[in-house]
Amino acid sequence: MSSAFDPVERTILYHDAINALDFATITAMFADGAVYVSGGVGGTIEGRDAIMGAFRKYFDAYPDQSAVDRSVGAVSPLAARAVWELNATHSETGERLVRTGEETVTFNDAGRISRVDVTDY
Repeated sequence: MSSAFDPVERTILYHDAINALDFATITAMFADGAVYVSGGVGGTIEGRDAIMGAFRKYFDAYPDQSAVDRSVGAVSPLAARAVWELNATHSETGERLVRTGEETVTFNDAGRISRVDVTDY
């Protein structure tokens, strides 16, 4: 990874891929042994394949999700914190989902996501 790595830019690219439901790009952004921690997904998910399985399940249920970053800032040379809000509708029940929270995205030395920590407000 070059010294010009920008965790803010990379986090924004990650969120753009999520908003586009670009699963190939999202998959490529995660390290093999990544960890995803969120109460919204029931706790801790370990490994890129498991994380992507959870993402696909979530977006099958909420295919119209619209998420907006209110702010994204670096917390270290390899991590950024995003404050976001999202709206979605459950595909089967029609129930609306509105969430706000923050997420810290940590990257490894190769520039891949090694950990995501999500906190809902």
